[in-house]
Amino acid sequence: MRHRHGYRKLGRTSSHRAALLKNLSIALIEHGKIETTLIKAKEVRSFAEKLITTARVGDANAHRAIFAALQNKEATKKLLNEVAPKYTQREGGYTRIVKTRIRRGDATVMAYIELV
Repeated sequence: MRHRHGYRKLGRTSSHRAALLKNLSIALIEHGKIETTLIKAKEVRSFAEKLITTARVGDANAHRAIFAALQNKEATKKLLNEVAPKYTQREGGYTRIVKTRIRRGDATVMAYIELV
């Protein structure tokens, strides 16, 4: 049983799950809005909002922490210079999840996750 377990495993190993969250976060930062499954969107929301909260500080340590998590220079630069400054007055809730459709192949719920 998963009583109060902290995250979803998504049917992947820990390294595969970390890579998935990293890549989805990079896509979200670069495009502002992506479509994925609802469960993945809910997991990415937690990961991405923690990154934005760290990036709001904007100092060198935040830059190092963001780059360590994303390992992508362009996404790190965009997050620190464009995305995070928009949320300096906002206390969390940087993303929005909107259910869109049911995928035809396996009938899973799809959703958009976007930066507010």
